[in-house]
Amino acid sequence: MPPSPDHVRALITEYLERHPDEGGALAGLLTALDAEDDPTSRSTLPGHVTCGGVVLDADGRVLHVAHRASGLLLPPGGHVEAPDDSLFAAVLREIREETGIPASSLVLTPEYGRTPIDVDVHAVPENAAKGEGPHRHYDFRFVFRLAPDAPELALQEDEVAGAVWLPRDEVRAPRLRARLRDAGLDGTITPVDASVVIHDGRGRYLLQLRDANKPIWAPGHWDLLGGGREPQDATLLDTAVRELREEAGLELAHLRPYAVEHVTGTDGTSVPRQVYTGEWDGDPDTLPLTEGQLLAWRDLAQLPYLTMLPSTRGLLERHAAAHAFPAHPTGPSSAGHPRPRQAPVTIGAAPPDTEPHIVGVHLVLERDGQVLLGRRHPDSAFAGGMWHVLAGHCAHESATACLVREAKEEAGLLIDADDLDLVHLAHTVDRPGDLPRMQLFFRARAWEGTPRVLEPDKTVAWRYWDADRLPDELVPYTRAALEGLRAGRPYTETGWAR
Repeated sequence: MPPSPDHVRALITEYLERHPDEGGALAGLLTALDAEDDPTSRSTLPGHVTCGGVVLDADGRVLHVAHRASGLLLPPGGHVEAPDDSLFAAVLREIREETGIPASSLVLTPEYGRTPIDVDVHAVPENAAKGEGPHRHYDFRFVFRLAPDAPELALQEDEVAGAVWLPRDEVRAPRLRARLRDAGLDGTITPVDASVVIHDGRGRYLLQLRDANKPIWAPGHWDLLGGGREPQDATLLDTAVRELREEAGLELAHLRPYAVEHVTGTDGTSVPRQVYTGEWDGDPDTLPLTEGQLLAWRDLAQLPYLTMLPSTRGLLERHAAAHAFPAHPTGPSSAGHPRPRQAPVTIGAAPPDTEPHIVGVHLVLERDGQVLLGRRHPDSAFAGGMWHVLAGHCAHESATACLVREAKEEAGLLIDADDLDLVHLAHTVDRPGDLPRMQLFFRARAWEGTPRVLEPDKTVAWRYWDADRLPDELVPYTRAALEGLRAGRPYTETGWAR
């Protein structure tokens, strides 16, 4: 199905956060999004959405094609079609159809990612042959770098008369030319993700079994720990360190750059990934895994029998070939004693006879007697399909800093930590034997922004609910905390035997 108005609105909101001076030019489109007509349909008048792809080659030149219909020299692009479920999918299809460049030969830039670099509003004259009157195009332009192994251009001759690579300073659209110049965008491909090859020095590798049945990269596969660079990461090394903390509560000293690998993203584009290496020899079962299903040691003999991307398997095989690992004992030592395990290097150190707790932070966002709740993705490992307040787990950060970060990442909300008040505490345990949790609920006194779905693999919708008519499908400890908050109780316990 075509992109929804909410999808288009979310892209405009992200774009206007960077370029607020263009709000007037896009006001007509924002108004049209509240109507019933499909904003991406070419039959929607007086204007509709189109897409364009700004492709830079290794020399920093920008691909332009001569469109037969308009006679203009423009970046490849066109109208959204019914199978396109997003504007990004539409531009990938248009680039492939018009130039023969597949998505696997396109690399996102860390500067813009999947946010448009430009939204060009221009008038389109009447076309009597197609029965179209004069109207406007809102052309969402996304920027890519061309992968080194990209094929030769194969033009769609019925629509494209020719193609040329123009130097950045000769790009025809003045605003796009200025954006490329100001961002310093050239043809240099820069990694946007970071991951870590963690080994024990004897030929075993620490691998994560990723969640299945989710719209994520490599679902259900064994892979390395890691993830995408975020705004707070000054370097990709910072990304690697943060991801290890957030995903597994793990800190490794002396991470070293190892290789840059190109993997295929969920949208088919090429994703350059900076790979680091680090050594650890602990028990994965003691780590507080927050993403995926399992952490486990695996050796080379087991790799062919795991569901794993060929690129990841090849990376580990090359790493093993370059290191002379001693034979790894799989059972008791020759002396009959089990091999001692190194204590896990986790964040912080618990005193004897105590148990570490997972710290969760929760946002109580209220408006006119209503509270904001998010609908969890049906396939979520936690509370699938249920409603929950905006929440997250603390990494190596303060509780308020964590909640400020989660609010921005999950819903695009900007909150100052000084505007958060701790209003309720819930001490919970899910099942006997699970790590207990301290759930902190903060009320926001002020914030900026409207809730948006930015992590659809976790939350599929945001909605304000009347505080006295909360949904039946509400996470139980969240209900207990909100009801306790309304009753003036500062503390709740759930899951503990009495």
